[in-house]
Amino acid sequence: MTGTVVFDLDGTLVDTAADLIAAANHVLARRGLTGLDPVADARVAGQGARAMLRAGYARASAATLIPPQAEDEDFPHVLDAYDAAISVHSRMYPGLQPALRELDGAGFRLAVCTNKPEGLANKLLSELGIRDAFAALIGADTLPVRKPDPAAYRAAVTRAGGEVAASFLVGDTETDLKTARNCGVRVALVSFGPEGQGLSKLNPDAMLDHFDALPHLARDWLG
Repeated sequence: MTGTVVFDLDGTLVDTAADLIAAANHVLARRGLTGLDPVADARVAGQGARAMLRAGYARASAATLIPPQAEDEDFPHVLDAYDAAISVHSRMYPGLQPALRELDGAGFRLAVCTNKPEGLANKLLSELGIRDAFAALIGADTLPVRKPDPAAYRAAVTRAGGEVAASFLVGDTETDLKTARNCGVRVALVSFGPEGQGLSKLNPDAMLDHFDALPHLARDWLG
């Protein structure tokens, strides 16, 4: 096997919502704002630090003054708080490690293409003990562009030593689907992330309900 399997990170490889929201809540609390909920707001967490901040600001009472520059001021503080406690609650989704080992044993190249900053992505995967499973990692700031720009995905594949035509993407959002479509490759969307089975409405090439099924899918698609 010489194909390449490319993974999104948050909501695909790892459930990171609780740690992301904890970081946002730390910063929102400094402004006297009520925090987000790690379960109810998991989808917001998947949209990034700025989205979490905006959600927090939107829930402020009418008497609370949110200055126009608040988001730009608070954004780096969320990243700092997250960096300081990046893997307290984050957990790999069930079956991930056996699936990675089986894919590697079958000769597939593995890569990550995420819109999380590269340094944070590397740190999280390292702390969880799986960074070495991936031959390449492209983050939000690795290139001048990010997903769904096709250049990010292509870089992940080529840096892993693969060819785009013999690759596919595993993700959990519409952004991942658009990335795959922009590259002319197949995409499997996971049903166990924050978006759940609702992603099926996007008509991905496959829905992945558990990582146990991934090695078979890779053999079927990449032979």
